[in-house]
Amino acid sequence: MSLLNPQLAAFAAVLDEGSFDGAAQRLSLTPSAISQRIKALEDRLGQILILRRSPCEATEAGERLLRSVQQMRLLEAETLNDFHVDPINSGPTTVAIGVNADSLATWFLAALAQLHDNHQLLFDIRVEDQDHSSNFLRDGSVLGAITAESKAVQGCVVKKLGVMRYLPVASPAFVARYFADGVNAASLGEAPMLVFNRKDALQWRFMHSITRSKLAPPTHYVPSSTAFVEGAELGLGWAMAPESMLERNIAAGTLKAIAPKRWLDVPLYWQHWSIRSHTLALVTKALMNAAHRGLRP
Repeated sequence: MSLLNPQLAAFAAVLDEGSFDGAAQRLSLTPSAISQRIKALEDRLGQILILRRSPCEATEAGERLLRSVQQMRLLEAETLNDFHVDPINSGPTTVAIGVNADSLATWFLAALAQLHDNHQLLFDIRVEDQDHSSNFLRDGSVLGAITAESKAVQGCVVKKLGVMRYLPVASPAFVARYFADGVNAASLGEAPMLVFNRKDALQWRFMHSITRSKLAPPTHYVPSSTAFVEGAELGLGWAMAPESMLERNIAAGTLKAIAPKRWLDVPLYWQHWSIRSHTLALVTKALMNAAHRGLRP
């Protein structure tokens, strides 16, 4: 059961699923019916809302509309729950959240498990680098995001979660081979390094803290938090990884810090839309509690 306008429901489904076919399957309609609803909505508003590409993307006008639609969907679900609508017909509430991969691999999932167990919430997780995850809020695709951005996105509130400490590590053999004479411009320029993806600036920030030299070391791109650490263990390169992921590896001697007295602290924040929502309040409380246990103050 949904009170949302059929055209708006089709619009949101296309952007959620990334295609007209996916939206049609989700809403039990034909792709032609979805297309007609989107066209009628665009004609009604006098603006193109969706870029027909793979995957489909919202235009600037579509992003503004999506932010409102997402809020309407959340408040609708809470309203139906308040009126004790049959959950079989209304379905559980799905919360879209943006998060960085390292939080997802460490402290974050415990909060979601608690929320699902206690409140039957479902989650649509969008992974993005902490320096860029606030863009999910700007384009309206999530209700909240874990981000390194302390300034509130327009229409959002921000709460500090804590600090994620990153240590520069490599295998003992790698350290002996490349950093026997210390961590400096010469050794950092020669030693291969692991980078999560092309948005990941942590390794470059660490090198900049050591030396002002413009370095171009050999680089592996490994877009997986667990594989990232495993790659360092196997000697692919050195890497910046969360200390909470490294405790066992360092204790076992498979990894060691390349510069024991150096690290990077990345403050993390929870930003969410500024609406009066019981669901968002529950999510915020659970994330704050989990961050208190999993992050540094």
